Amino acid sequence: MTVSNDQSTDTVAEGTGSIEANLLGYLETRTKKSWDPELDLFAAGGLSSLFAMELVVHLEKTFGITIGGADLRLDNFRTVKLMGELVRRLQGSAAGVAGE
Repeated sequence: MTVSNDQSTDTVAEGTGSIEANLLGYLETRTKKSWDPELDLFAAGGLSSLFAMELVVHLEKTFGITIGGADLRLDNFRTVKLMGELVRRLQGSAAGVAGE
């Protein structure tokens, strides 16, 4: 096992889990059910289109991102894991634009 002293790697790893943990907590609070990060929320009956829009607002406010256009595809919101990937990608895009 390799241990890195690179704090940015540690922060990314912590951020990865914290995004999913936040989403799971939000879903559990709103639905009163526990969810698996890789479960298809729509197929399981966990999300309606109205709740999906509430989730978009939650993601935008909580993680300081803007979700629009092609990113509003249903496939980005099927699982907690996919939503976490979307948030990280949009945060990375925002950081790239801010650094230019």
